[in-house]
Amino acid sequence: MKAVTVNNARLVVDLMDGRTIAVPPAWYPRLAAATPEQRARWKLAGAGYGIHWPDIDEDLSTEGLLRGARAPKPRLETKPARG
Repeated sequence: MKAVTVNNARLVVDLMDGRTIAVPPAWYPRLAAATPEQRARWKLAGAGYGIHWPDIDEDLSTEGLLRGARAPKPRLETKPARG
């Protein structure tokens, strides 16, 4: 990973091999809700194959980004029916 930038419109990841991945931050709710300062504080993870944002506890893998994988939708808790 060469560079990572995030704004309200796009998460852009520049890879060492010259490719660039760009996806909407809305795919990752924690990243979308983060402040610009939190978004700017990222670290390489997974031996360079992932990105970690410690302030918001978000981790993304290069493989997942290349596949277009979005964050899983939160599970809605259901209450048992009364009867």
